[in-house]
Parts: sequence; C-alpha cells; structure tokens
Amino acid sequence: MSATMLQLTNLHAFYGKSHILHGVDMRVGEGEIVSLLGRNGAGRSTTVKTIMGLVDGQGSVKFRDKEILGQKAFEIAHHGIGYVPENRDIFPKLTVHQNLLLGEKRGKKNPRWGADDMYKMFPRLKERQHTEAGVLSGGEQQMLTLCRTLMGDPDLIMIDEPTEGLAPKIVELVAEYLKELKRRGVSVLLVEQKLTIALEISERCYVMGHGSIVFEGTPADLRANA
Repeated sequence: MSATMLQLTNLHAFYGKSHILHGVDMRVGEGEIVSLLGRNGAGRSTTVKTIMGLVDGQGSVKFRDKEILGQKAFEIAHHGIGYVPENRDIFPKLTVHQNLLLGEKRGKKNPRWGADDMYKMFPRLKERQHTEAGVLSGGEQQMLTLCRTLMGDPDLIMIDEPTEGLAPKIVELVAEYLKELKRRGVSVLLVEQKLTIALEISERCYVMGHGSIVFEGTPADLRANA
C-alpha cells in the first residue's frame, strides 16, 4: 500500500445551513489515481472544494500528515495541491501560452513540467499557442485548464469532471494525460460521472451518495457489485 498523501477523516461540509457532507472518510496514496464517483448532487464537487478550502468544513483533511482544513485556498495550493474546477476557469483574453505561464509557481527548483511538455502532450495547444483562449473549443479549453494547473507542479491534482461534454476522441486524450501524470509520480483525485474512464485508469474508487461514501474498492470490486 502506497504512503498516504491525502487523508479525509469524518469530514462534514455546509453551504449556509445545508449540511452537504456527512462524515466522509477517504485516502489518496502517493502516485495513485483514485476516482470519486456518484450522481450529480451526491457531494463529489463539494468534497474537492472543501479539501481546497473553498467550502467550510469540519473534521480533518491532512496532506502529507499536515492538517490543512481551515487554511486559505492559496495556502493549500502552495503545499502542492492542484485543482481543476468543472467550469474551466481560463483567461479568455490571454493567449494559450500566457494562460500556461500564469500557472507557473515562481522560484520552484527543477519543476517536473514546462510549457514544452504541455505542447508535447497536447499538440493542438502548440498549434494554438498564440490564439486567445476564449475562442478555443470546449475540449481545447479543458486541455488548457489541465495543463495550466500542471504548470504549478502539484504533487496531488484534483480534477472535477474533466470529460464533461467532450467528444470521445478528446476523452481518450484526457485518459492518456491522467496516465502520464501517474507515470511522473503525481497523485490524482478524479471526480467523474463517466464510469468507463474512471474504471479504466483508477486503482481505487469511492462512490458517494447523499454526502456519504457508500462504496470503496477497486474497479474490479465495483464492476462485480451491482
């Protein structure tokens, strides 16, 4: 079993008076791809937002054995957690290349990734590096958001619905990208509705229902459990 990188213990979260997460327990190991599955409204996005400090939580969120619950999002990012939100936050008036440069963490020695790595992984972005990001297709914007987060060289990257609304060909590209992260030792927490991609690339899956974890196991366990 790989060393634990992220550990959630009895995590509760609230939007105003609404109680969304009800005691979530979960772990992600070093260099592991873990999927968080479930229907819309089950609490998956709230879980990653709470880890990232964007939603108030109670309980414990530890990253490399350090408690991070209650810290600000930028502090959490500095510990080495990257977050790719569902809504593809790009800067539409900046070029593809400028968007990528904004993701860099200044002063980090020997980062794992540079813009050239991104262009190698997604040649389409290289072709469009001088294009304003606002005119890219949905799939290209998704690639750009993923790559910009990687430019910060996170040790753990949380990705919310990366294949939402994408053509099957682009979904395959995203799956390859996630495998490449694993090859380079980055841990991934993937929030997905599409079982196919999640089961193909994850080592372990969690399924959420109504703000609680209702299943934990390998993709094979999940396939065998109707």
